[in-house]
Amino acid sequence: MNSLELKIPPPFVALARGLLMWLASSVAQPIEVPFALRLGIALVLLAVGQSISISGMVAFRRAKTTMNPIKASAASSLVSSGVYRFTRNPMYLGLLITLLAWAVFLSNPLALLFLPLYVLYINRYQIGPEERVLASLFGAEYAAYKKKVRRWL
Repeated sequence: MNSLELKIPPPFVALARGLLMWLASSVAQPIEVPFALRLGIALVLLAVGQSISISGMVAFRRAKTTMNPIKASAASSLVSSGVYRFTRNPMYLGLLITLLAWAVFLSNPLALLFLPLYVLYINRYQIGPEERVLASLFGAEYAAYKKKVRRWL
């Protein structure tokens, strides 16, 4: 299954999970939550998720390193400032929170099942391979960073 490593861009993975969440929500009854409440919570989560993702992208842009998740070996610097002081993967965390927002909006417990599936896939086929590449590129500096900052939160 190594053939999937660093092959599918994480936004596509999240989009596919979002579509599956929508399809699954049509199978089971939604939880009765007033529309305004679930919309409000979903919008707050969406704003938080997108803010985290964008702050990660801005940090990469400032460091003039690649944001292409398929070409981890093109990284020119190790970014450990800004949002990267709290999470090693803010863009993936932001996508997860965005998916949580979608699940809240759908108001269906089946939709929530796809959140751990997203995390498992991203951990195995994206983050793990990226970490191996970063360890080879940045050695002890990356090892120290990994000890200090958690993968997700």
